[in-house]
Amino acid sequence: MGATVSAPARRTTSPKRERSGRAERRGRRQIFFTAFLGLGLIAVVLVHVWLRLQVVKTGYVLSTASKLQSHLEQENQELKIELATITSPDRLESLAHRRLGLVQPEKGQIIILP
Repeated sequence: MGATVSAPARRTTSPKRERSGRAERRGRRQIFFTAFLGLGLIAVVLVHVWLRLQVVKTGYVLSTASKLQSHLEQENQELKIELATITSPDRLESLAHRRLGLVQPEKGQIIILP
């Protein structure tokens, strides 16, 4: 009986294990890539929704400002009419006669200064 001594067995990965390791790494990469794309898509959608909300908010602000401008322009027109009415020469002359008792000056009462 002869004892045969064999060389120590080398531990090498079998081709099946090597392929499964590569496939596992590829699978992880795909998962990370898919997750990254998903998060990117969610970020884009959130930014889009935020921008739409800002557009709507700005529209409301513009609408309110436009209404206020119209109201102020109308009020300005009314005040101009009131000012023109109050400062009209006929009205002022009438008030001067009624309230203050003023009359038109006669010819000798006017003195022209040099």
